[in-house]
Amino acid sequence: MTALTQYERLEAPGLWRPAPEAQRVNVIVSIGDATLTISDSSDRALTHWSLAALHRLNPDTMPALYAPSELPDEVEELEISDDDMVAAIEKVRRVIERNRPRAGRLRLILTLAALALGVFIAVTWLPGALKRQTLAVLPDVTRASVGDRLLERIQRVSGAPCTGRYGTAALTRLGARVSDGQPLRLAVVSSGVPQAAHLPGGIVLLNRAVIEDYEEPDVAAGFILAELERARLNDPMAALLDHAGLWATARLLTTGAIDDAALDSYAEVLLTRPRADLRDETLLARFETAGVRATPYAFALDQTGETTLRLIEADPIPLSMAVPLLADSDWVSLQGICVE
Repeated sequence: MTALTQYERLEAPGLWRPAPEAQRVNVIVSIGDATLTISDSSDRALTHWSLAALHRLNPDTMPALYAPSELPDEVEELEISDDDMVAAIEKVRRVIERNRPRAGRLRLILTLAALALGVFIAVTWLPGALKRQTLAVLPDVTRASVGDRLLERIQRVSGAPCTGRYGTAALTRLGARVSDGQPLRLAVVSSGVPQAAHLPGGIVLLNRAVIEDYEEPDVAAGFILAELERARLNDPMAALLDHAGLWATARLLTTGAIDDAALDSYAEVLLTRPRADLRDETLLARFETAGVRATPYAFALDQTGETTLRLIEADPIPLSMAVPLLADSDWVSLQGICVE
């Protein structure tokens, strides 16, 4: 109990007062495992004081005065002048005090544990849950608005979308031909976009090169279908929120708005990051559904056809069964969309 093995037989004289009006009595004080024993000169125990309850009445003053407890109506008193005995008792009291349960300690531990749990949830669960909730309730009109604002920022690099009158009409017809009823808005830009990219709100951007550098609209249609497939696999709004972070997501959920700074930052990332690879099987299925030949797109990706051989060999729409995607006049107009 006391952790004072060097003092296990320590004894010392003392003066004990059993009551305030009583005479002080010469006694022998000895330390036991859990008690302080007060005995008379004949070694008869007069009383036992619990070491755990022992209270010093005059800290840092000699001779030391002790009481058996801190109770205000305590009547007993013990005076000890022996330095070794006082040192031993004080050591016992320090050990007991260090191990004594502190008021509020459990509450503090529980509070800290709750805070730690809250931080853990905030870091690991909350961002994903908040993003899922935002994506689930975000209306199409808000997605379209965010897509429009993002397109405005991209225009700082790509320039304004080409707006040739007849070319724009032809582009709309091409989009209707391949979209399979999905909401789709196409825009052709002169630079900044590597072949194609997709934005929230069903917006697909095409670099003018995928139209002007090829002899048939199947190439542009292939890039549109690839971006639609990427958008199906990974919601473009989810990608934006992943980049924007927790606070921007919370603001979008509560106000329907997102900071310009977040859009500017994401626009830079969108135009420079590598496009996600697509499995040939899923891409071929989309070409088949849209009735678009995969071979022209495959050769546009790789002129040798070596890395896109699967798309060529498994093309779901053979040339003999292909239906023109646009009338010749529309195709000519589309190729001139940026020069009209």
